[in-house]
Amino acid sequence: MDSKLEAIVVPVSDVDRSRHFYRALGFRLDRDDVAGDVRVVELTPPGSPCSILIGTGISTAAPGSACGVLKVNDLEAACSELRARGAALGPVTRWPTGVSYLAFSDPDGNRWLLAGS
Repeated sequence: MDSKLEAIVVPVSDVDRSRHFYRALGFRLDRDDVAGDVRVVELTPPGSPCSILIGTGISTAAPGSACGVLKVNDLEAACSELRARGAALGPVTRWPTGVSYLAFSDPDGNRWLLAGS
């Protein structure tokens, strides 16, 4: 069976605030649909084939409980761009495998690791 990861759900408490946060970081808005009590906002990081979904009525997970990894080719350039877009980035750390990364969070505390090679 072949499969491709299409999207992951990132649980948030305020959809509009989170939508604004991710858009400010350069995520592309793919859709913002409402059907009854369900709202689905799909956002895609620059250059990624996988999206994130935020919204209402799409997950029972607690806001702030997600952790994801964004892989970049040039960690220094990505850090500069994200800082310029308003992200509060943590210090660069090196995994024992040699991969460098840093962490940042969205307004709900969902944690992202920005990993470079």
